Amino acid sequence: MALPIRLRKLPAVVAMAPTIFFVVVVLCFGLGWTIWTSFTGSKLLPSNDFVGMEQYARLFSSNLWQAAVFNVAVFGLLFIGGCLMLGYLLAVLLDQNIRFEDGFRTIFLMSASLSFVVTGIVWQWVLDPTYGVQAAVRSWGVAGFRFDFLTRQDTAIYALVGAGVWQATGLGMVIMLAGLRGIDQDIWNATRIEGVARWKVYVHVIPAMIKPMIATAAVLLSLTAIKIYDLVVVMTGGGPGTATEVPAKYVMDMLFQRSNLGQATAAATVMLLAICLLVGVPFAIFLFRRARTAGEAH
Repeated sequence: MALPIRLRKLPAVVAMAPTIFFVVVVLCFGLGWTIWTSFTGSKLLPSNDFVGMEQYARLFSSNLWQAAVFNVAVFGLLFIGGCLMLGYLLAVLLDQNIRFEDGFRTIFLMSASLSFVVTGIVWQWVLDPTYGVQAAVRSWGVAGFRFDFLTRQDTAIYALVGAGVWQATGLGMVIMLAGLRGIDQDIWNATRIEGVARWKVYVHVIPAMIKPMIATAAVLLSLTAIKIYDLVVVMTGGGPGTATEVPAKYVMDMLFQRSNLGQATAAATVMLLAICLLVGVPFAIFLFRRARTAGEAH
């Protein structure tokens, strides 16, 4: 005797109950509480002293916040662009049916398996002028050699970009390599018959065919850039000056160092809106294009 549909679904519902509880109660409650607190004058402890948009007005007029937004914009553009370009280049190289491909893929992915804390420690040591590359080269007799990018205000953000790209390039490589492996062999046969150079196909044809993979990698890297915190804290601590201050560090400093809960939650809410835009806009565009394509097919 077959069980009713509701009874057959019961084990799945029971198994999903903790996740549903976490999402609906914990996550939604925490999100709602954070947004509400951003409209209050909370300091060390939360309060219900409603102040309207005052925290946001202070936030956007803060020179430190403006510097943090500018820095994360510079970091994000260079970080995403660098990871996508190097990731695509590595994916193309691995797509040539080379020997020991699995070994090379593992090597390129190894950095992505590390946390940004570990990456930051390694690169902080490499770039430190006291005992890093600069000190090593000078000990060999090159007294004028400089490799102090991390300690200069005009280059510190680029040092962070280099460390971030080194860590995250493997992620973009894997995603785009999956796209390359999905290209129909007839495309390659057609270009070979037409006499088109292989490198021209990779430059002019293939990127348009793997747009979904490139977009996926770009969104994931964008989320990483917006939330960047541990790499900054480990390598520079936000300095020198405010050269590497970022929004996530601004939130943590307001929360734990300045005991300004209202300002911290206002900054966190702005970051949340930015993340929602980065995820929601590409997804909406994808749904719109798919609906339009389906409409044209009918």
